[in-house]
Amino acid sequence: MVHMRYQFKFDKILSLKEREKDEVQVIYQDSVKKFEDAADRLYHLLKKKEDIETFQLDRLLNGLPVQEIRHHQQFIGNLEKSIAHYQKVVMNARNIMNYQQLQLTEKNMEVKKYEKIKEKDHLQFLADEKYEESRMMDEISIQQYMNREIR
Repeated sequence: MVHMRYQFKFDKILSLKEREKDEVQVIYQDSVKKFEDAADRLYHLLKKKEDIETFQLDRLLNGLPVQEIRHHQQFIGNLEKSIAHYQKVVMNARNIMNYQQLQLTEKNMEVKKYEKIKEKDHLQFLADEKYEESRMMDEISIQQYMNREIR
């Protein structure tokens, strides 16, 4: 009995969709890393500003020279510019990450759709094959019966 080998008619499309999904996965992971790096940088800047303000307050209570106050204010001003910049970087990185996550979700859904089609198609192939086998067995049985009858 000759068995046919199963071949999914959309195999090329499915592998293309899987490759696209893998590429988007890499881009998404990169966007997550960039977001985390920016958020980490922002956190450290905010922490540094808080530490300097706490230090300055302590020094004020113990009599801080005017020159040192000016120096701290200038330093805090520069930190605030960096903080404002990194808040934008973090927001932008979050938006990119969210967009990439949507792209990845879309690619995952496309792949799943083709996998579902393949699964149904394969089950139909197996059912057709079983039906064909059964039909051939019936024919063989009829042939054997006819051969016995003739003798």
